[in-house]
Amino acid sequence: MTVLDADGHVTETAQQLVKYMDAPYRDRQLSFPLVPSDGWDRRLITKFHDTAGTADEWLRALDKGGMEAAVLFPTLGLFMSFLKDRAWAVQFCRAYNTFMHEEFIKKSPRLKSVALLPIQDPEASAKELRRAVRELGHSGAMLSADGSHVLGDERFMPVYEEAQRLDVMLGIHASGSHLGGAGVDLFPSFIQAHTCSHAFGQMRQLTSIVFEGIPERFPDVRIAFLEAGCGWAPYWMERMDDEYAKRGEIEAPALKKKPSDYVRSGKIYFSCEADEWLLPQALKLCGENQIVYASDYPHWDHSYPESIDEIRDRGDLTDAQKRKVLADNCRTLYKL
Repeated sequence: MTVLDADGHVTETAQQLVKYMDAPYRDRQLSFPLVPSDGWDRRLITKFHDTAGTADEWLRALDKGGMEAAVLFPTLGLFMSFLKDRAWAVQFCRAYNTFMHEEFIKKSPRLKSVALLPIQDPEASAKELRRAVRELGHSGAMLSADGSHVLGDERFMPVYEEAQRLDVMLGIHASGSHLGGAGVDLFPSFIQAHTCSHAFGQMRQLTSIVFEGIPERFPDVRIAFLEAGCGWAPYWMERMDDEYAKRGEIEAPALKKKPSDYVRSGKIYFSCEADEWLLPQALKLCGENQIVYASDYPHWDHSYPESIDEIRDRGDLTDAQKRKVLADNCRTLYKL
């Protein structure tokens, strides 16, 4: 079966990005401290050590797992939403997007990329989305799930308008931290914070996007919720429906149908984990055409390439479902 990776990661460094920055930004101190910005040691010193910061490293990784292509997301850029300086955030994203064009997209047609957008400045995000897609060849864009924002807010309308105009997807991706009011900032260990962070961030943003009527206002925009699995989605669809039945007429007037109907519309996608207990149920309740495979390579918690065989060997999925998860749905999401 053909395999397409809907969410791999580049382990970009500050040194790689700085040369694509404009003055005076490229003169700033970009070295990162020994203590991570979110206070956690993600890699347990030396236990987890995979990196993929160059096109050659990623091409070798594709060959190792027999994948046809990968759509790449950032690593440092996952934390970009916590930058306080709006201009600095815009510059960081522009540099990253240019870096990906020059050092990955141009190197091989097997390496795709989504643009990083500065959520601190939605107008600049829309402008950067247009540049990244039209001039740099990106296949979509990433919006941070974490931070002091909710993506259904009116100020983000220019981003959705531009995505619909360009016919590209928007990927909602978390940083995997307790940062940004995800409700897990009091945990004493990373294992607890990381257990909740991705899922909580996705739940928050799906709630905002649906109840504020983004799928109603922009019915052609494809939105993907990535790296939290898909088992939570049916539960959350049901929970949103229950709330809508009680309060939707007054507090969600933009909606013309149930929240779950928007999720099932064919425009909202979820990435899965290869060994999820509820993957068959998610395929049934969310839609067989809306679940995609994601390697998460080379992040510390990936299981690539074994994760591909885990999906191929599952006895609770049909071969047609496996083909959709491993390749077909990703091809549709990103219009590959």
